[in-house]
Parts: sequence; structure tokens; C-alpha cells
Amino acid sequence: MGRIFNLDSPLFSFLSKLADLIYLNILTMICCIPVFTIGASMTALNYVVLKIVRDEEGYITKAYFKSFKQNFKQATIIWLILLCIIGVLAGDAFIMRYAAIEFPSWLRLLLMVMGFSLLFAVMHVFPVLAKFENSIKHTFKNSLLMGILSLPKTLLMIVCWILPIVVMFFFIQALPVVFALGISGPAYLCALLYNKTFKRFEPEEKDADEWTVAPEEESLE
Repeated sequence: MGRIFNLDSPLFSFLSKLADLIYLNILTMICCIPVFTIGASMTALNYVVLKIVRDEEGYITKAYFKSFKQNFKQATIIWLILLCIIGVLAGDAFIMRYAAIEFPSWLRLLLMVMGFSLLFAVMHVFPVLAKFENSIKHTFKNSLLMGILSLPKTLLMIVCWILPIVVMFFFIQALPVVFALGISGPAYLCALLYNKTFKRFEPEEKDADEWTVAPEEESLE
């Protein structure tokens, strides 16, 4: 019985990570309130959850705002680009659905492919930005490649993000749980999935001309 309540026991380790994720969830929600800061907030969130997955976490607040500050400019630009692309694709889908004219099948297929490509990239774009130092162009490129090359994991990541929405919609009683872990929970589960993928691109020796390592954070170019 004494081992269960030991500070190094699996139970206390689980409760400690749970508390960290709840705090991280609240912190992220607060930082997302201005809306234009959502990109930087999600990048900082992924920076911290990856550290938690690797048992590297220290001071969560310090680590969170370190990433928030370092990646603010790129994350904000990426977030605004995503909003524009989503807006255009959603507008096109609306027009194709309700327009009086009939659009060719290949155009509908193209729109669908673009939508899924965007979704695959979005699953990795903020984690990639949080871990690797890159230009915005290469951040998008590498995020899409990771999303496609690790397709099964990418699909599971999508499920992780959809699950809280489904739970909240069908089970209103679970709203407090969603409030406590609705953002950090999926981010943590996704970090478990992409952790090994990221490690493939983190060695000090370059495996390809396009992948480089920065002094503090690994870089993908």
C-alpha cells in the first residue's frame, strides 16, 4: 500500500501529469481568447506536451511562454494563412453545394483532395513549428509530408481532436471534463503518436541536405 502513495509511484506520476494537462488546458484557453494568438498558443501547447511525453517537463508556465514568445511571429502568420485557406475552401464547397450550375466531378474531387491535404498538414503544423526551426514554407511542406507518410497516426490524431467535440455534443454531463482536458488532452495523445516520427529527424548528423539541426531546437528546412 505504501508504494501506491509513494511520490515515485505510477499513480502519483499519472496524477501529476493529469494536473499539468489541466493547468496547460486552462492556460491555452486563456491565451487563445484574443483569437489572433491561437497559432502561438497551440504551438506553445505542443512544445510543452512533447516535453511531458518525453518526461522532460520542468516549469510548465516558463516553457509555455518561452515557446509562445519565440514562435509568435511565425505561428501567427501560419494561423492567419490557415484561416484564409479554410475560408476559401469552405466558400468553394458552399458554392458547389448550393449553386444552380453543375460543377464537373474532377473539380469536386480536387476540392476534396485539397481539404484532406490541409487537414493532414494542420495535424502536424504547430507541433513541427514548436520543435523544429524552419521557414513558414518548409513548415507547411514538412507538416504535409509527415501527415501523409505517417497516415495511420495522422488519422488517429484527427480522431483525438474530434472526440472531445463528439463527447460534448452527445454527453453534456462531460462538459467539465472537456473544459479541463479538451485541448491539452488531444494534444498530449497526439504527441504520443508523433513523438517517434519526430525523433527520426532529430539526430545531430544530417540524413539529408534538406534537414538541418539548429543550436537549440532541431531544424527542418
